[in-house]
Amino acid sequence: MGAVFDRRGARDRTAVDVTGECSSEAVWAGRSRRAWIVLLSVMVISLVADLASKSLAFRHVAGQPVTLTRSDILAHTHAGGRDVALDMDSLIPSHQPLTVVPHVLEFTLVLNPGAVFGIGAGKRWVFVAFTGVAITFGLWIFGARTKHNQWLPHVALGLLIGGGLGNLYDRLAFACVRDFIHPLPGSHLPFGIRWPNGSSEIWPYVSNLADLLLLVGIGMLMWHIWRTDPPKKKVVAEGGADGGRRLPVE
Repeated sequence: MGAVFDRRGARDRTAVDVTGECSSEAVWAGRSRRAWIVLLSVMVISLVADLASKSLAFRHVAGQPVTLTRSDILAHTHAGGRDVALDMDSLIPSHQPLTVVPHVLEFTLVLNPGAVFGIGAGKRWVFVAFTGVAITFGLWIFGARTKHNQWLPHVALGLLIGGGLGNLYDRLAFACVRDFIHPLPGSHLPFGIRWPNGSSEIWPYVSNLADLLLLVGIGMLMWHIWRTDPPKKKVVAEGGADGGRRLPVE
């Protein structure tokens, strides 16, 4: 009899949507092998592409291979004081930017001791810790807040985690981030407008592939959130299939 009541209770608690049809419980991505394959594949490809692009850039862009060691960078970081970024530039030989597409894209080597746009120079352990927390949070979102068939946020999270790991590797291995991508070189803001750093270029910052992956991943997540419909209200039938009240469930 206990088994009979258990089966009946389970049937009575079956979720029914507003159309009266039963809906099966959603499978979270953390329990889906296919979802994990998508996430890990995008993450690994992103990480490998970022590290490979940095290695190739620092081998060829300056006309000669640029060899970096953590000890040299740390020595220049401590010696530079407030002018950390300026002092670290001495580790890179003087070179002309490599033009990829005129006025659209060029490559030039830069060492960034801070975060995006050079913010927080010399605070690498703060960014190492922040990156670790962000990656952990991204994995939690994947496993507990996305469904097994939502490939768009899985790809986006793979890009974010892969890009975060790429810059994390640089901070651990070199005590800075290797940058080389400069979009829109020589293009200036209209009406004499200048950025807070005094530059009038539309995009005066040099970044890397990991930064691009992070921006694309954030954009994809925002698109997914905007396109996702709010959850529909469901009702739980009380009293079995013969009738009774149906209570709304969020």
